[in-house]
Amino acid sequence: MENTAYILNFLKQLSQNNNREWFTENKPQYQQAHEYFISLVELVIAELAKTEPEMERLDPKKCVFRIYRDTRFSKDKTPYKTNFGASFFMGQSKGIGEAGYYMHFEPGKSFIAAGLYQPNSDVLKKFRKEISYNKEEFLSIIEKPVFKKSFKIEGEKLKKIPQGFEKDDPMAEYLKHKEMILIHSFEDTEITSPKFVQEIGKLFKIALPFNQFVKESTEYN
Repeated sequence: MENTAYILNFLKQLSQNNNREWFTENKPQYQQAHEYFISLVELVIAELAKTEPEMERLDPKKCVFRIYRDTRFSKDKTPYKTNFGASFFMGQSKGIGEAGYYMHFEPGKSFIAAGLYQPNSDVLKKFRKEISYNKEEFLSIIEKPVFKKSFKIEGEKLKKIPQGFEKDDPMAEYLKHKEMILIHSFEDTEITSPKFVQEIGKLFKIALPFNQFVKESTEYN
């Protein structure tokens, strides 16, 4: 896809010139890359809506994260992110603490994600409880060959099993997770493929049962 190649090229240049002077001079290129990314997000929403019709209500522009960095509490004072990111969630939190999807464009570091990111303590407790209680269903999702081939399970973990669970719980390693994020990385050549959007749609469909498990565990417990 020519548009995705343009986005990656702009981000590569930005990473080499991450300052306000360069950005101001190249604002038209940024605006073009940003518009291309919004158009891509719109296509991804259409793919998601094939299996989750409510996603059709998402506003592509509101899904996209700002490129400007908050440097107030950071030693890194570069003013701009060197990636484009978009989240696909029906809530208002942009994916914090609820099941959903994320797309990240960055030269050499692009990926998509699904699952549960930085949940609050109440949501996390419910999710862990469901994993322990309903382990057969949980394992039937994450141990499917197509799932294991498509995603790595990542996220911050505790060193010990959390309070409220037996030390010998067969799901102990999963219960240690403070978040559970499904990651699929892409090479730059895959990003620019004409079939890239369809591939994202296929991967998000594979992740859907996991997200449904998260949603049901946190809504009905």
